[in-house]
Amino acid sequence: MLTSERKALIQQVLRREGRLVAKEFSQKLGVSEDTIRRDLRELAGEGLLQRVHGGALPASSAVADFASREQVGSSVKARLGQAAARMIQSGQIVFLDGGTTNVQLARHLPHDLKAVVVTHSPSIAVELVHHPSVEVELIGGRLFKHSIVAVGATCAKAISRIRADLFFMGATGIHPETGVTTGDREEAAIKNLIARQSAETVVLATREKLGAASPYQIVPLSDVGTVVTMSDLGEEVLAPFRSSHLTLVEV
Repeated sequence: MLTSERKALIQQVLRREGRLVAKEFSQKLGVSEDTIRRDLRELAGEGLLQRVHGGALPASSAVADFASREQVGSSVKARLGQAAARMIQSGQIVFLDGGTTNVQLARHLPHDLKAVVVTHSPSIAVELVHHPSVEVELIGGRLFKHSIVAVGATCAKAISRIRADLFFMGATGIHPETGVTTGDREEAAIKNLIARQSAETVVLATREKLGAASPYQIVPLSDVGTVVTMSDLGEEVLAPFRSSHLTLVEV
């Protein structure tokens, strides 16, 4: 079998099964495990999968620039944002992460909601400028342009002084094994800090994020209280996320 054929088959298995074990796959094809590991390294280098111990997982496709992501699945993100907005109660302190889905959440906050929204995302802050009864606390730092959020030591210091009731976390991948992940080390560290400063973490997940992984873990799935996602994804997609500790909100 040619290298290109093996790589195509690897991607086919990942799409169908959601994971690939290098040893089992090499035995099935009758090639060495080293050969398969080399294929996985090369595919990972092209951003086509995420390597993990013993094999690979699907790579998240939610890695385009912010402007491009805004154009993808806007109606789905609006539904998720609307459902998440209903989770917020008056008087709460809420941390809104950056991201196109959380922008939709900000847009759907009830106009009579009295709450404090803390964010390190200028995009979120701008959405709330005309909200009559929400106090906005904008955290600064070095701007990470891909996600349009602040990162760095200044940002981390400000976050460490805040305790939030809810944290709506943005991510590029959510997987039972690798947890909640993203593509940048520093952004992952900031998100992890916010989660530690919050009583509950909620993740809004579009289809391409479920079962996918990115290089840097934010938190294990056990640290997430609620995942808000679509109800029409099928049990094969949603079953791995049903557990005793996790609330799955399907809209």
